[in-house]
Amino acid sequence: MQIPEYFYSFAKKETMRNWIKKRKVNFVFLLLGGIGGFCYWKFVGCSSGSCPITSHWYASMLYGMLLGWLVGDLILSFKKENPKV
Repeated sequence: MQIPEYFYSFAKKETMRNWIKKRKVNFVFLLLGGIGGFCYWKFVGCSSGSCPITSHWYASMLYGMLLGWLVGDLILSFKKENPKV
């Protein structure tokens, strides 16, 4: 018996939904990191344009989002190790 093709796409969507649900904390910190990176560019920034991270808003946001994702991942790993906290 051949398994229909649409079953595979349904199974992928379910695993993607589970992956997203497991990483809600990461996505929240990703968003907060992006906002923080933009605010850092806006209020602190680099007026000369020689700073590679803070001279452009998109670079500052990407670094903020990366740091936000890593902080969220750190929190998730801490929660796995210490479930009572």
